[in-house]
Amino acid sequence: MLWNSLLLALRSIRRNLMRSFLTVLGIVIGVSAVITMVTLGQGATRAVQDQIASLGSNLLQVRPGQRLGPGGDGGAPTFVEGDAQAIATQIGGVRAVAPEVRRGVTLVQGARNWSSSVVGTTAAYFDTNNWVLADGRRFDEAEERAGASVCIVGATVRRELFGSANPLGEPLRVRQFSCTVIGLLAAKGQAAMGLDQDDVVLLPLRTVQRRVTGSTRINTLLVSMRDDSDPARVKAAVAQLLRERRKLADDEPDNFNVLDTRQIAQTLSGTTEIMTTLLGAVAAVSLLVGGIGIMNIMLVSVTERTREIGIRLAIGALEREVLLQFLIEAVALAAMGGLAGVLLAALASVGLAALMEVPFLFNASINGLALGFSAAIGVLFGYFPARRAARLDPIEALRRE
Repeated sequence: MLWNSLLLALRSIRRNLMRSFLTVLGIVIGVSAVITMVTLGQGATRAVQDQIASLGSNLLQVRPGQRLGPGGDGGAPTFVEGDAQAIATQIGGVRAVAPEVRRGVTLVQGARNWSSSVVGTTAAYFDTNNWVLADGRRFDEAEERAGASVCIVGATVRRELFGSANPLGEPLRVRQFSCTVIGLLAAKGQAAMGLDQDDVVLLPLRTVQRRVTGSTRINTLLVSMRDDSDPARVKAAVAQLLRERRKLADDEPDNFNVLDTRQIAQTLSGTTEIMTTLLGAVAAVSLLVGGIGIMNIMLVSVTERTREIGIRLAIGALEREVLLQFLIEAVALAAMGGLAGVLLAALASVGLAALMEVPFLFNASINGLALGFSAAIGVLFGYFPARRAARLDPIEALRRE
């Protein structure tokens, strides 16, 4: 009986191909919109997490002032190199600590010039910020102590100033002094806020302090924690140590802030997940619209085939058989629309993910859920027309022309 009902349903769909196509179009659009929105949202979430992770592993960023942003320091004193050394030696669970002094400068190499950022730091910066050398070497301790004129360039600086040439051993002018390129950083790409991480030149901390800033002030301390450490405990210990070193009384607020980059990742990921859910919910509305379209067409089909239904009932067909026939037809329409929607969503997701530069993450569960939901839409909106067909009076049905 089920097989016969399925054959009758497919035969009816085939008789009205154009009408069937237009009927399932709403389901196709609904399913593809839901899957595409959720897939792109998950890709955006992963991109944000990867960008935050590229800033450093288990990283704490310590800055002067009570809040972030321009003017956030409120005139609070900056840090000194001894603060970084104290955190590295006195707090457990810390993997590496790197001071950071950043300034915008103009770089010159031959006839080319480029506006970029120089970062004065130590060799620990490579560990705190997950930097990998594509070529060359890091600073050594002697170069850090002496404030030597050596530098390591990022991929963007290399491209803009050296082109395809090997920059190792070449001179690079930074403001009024020249440094020798000893290393090339592996490319990282953009950070979470759109900053090009590769547009940077690293120099020893004392070199920048003497030749660029003219002071021993340090604007940022980067504290990388071990994977097995307790971030909350390490963060509290860093804050307590800095309060002691800055001689703050118990009733005085912190004149610095300690930011855990994992909190940024969780906040941004939570935001993108909420937006993904909202977009998916909005797209799901089109599934309901498609279901209403199926119900409308099924009601038209029942009206058109009243005499056929009457004949079937008159020669002995049961009500449940007529009900099943029309219900299967509605489910078949919805399921075909769901399958087409899944295929369309796959193509759209791959193309849009490449356009938006986010990873394409295939989610089998959301594809299966959307397909199952489309079939459920067929059952829900196909039941009323099917029941109406099954309850027709055979005598009245046979009188229809």
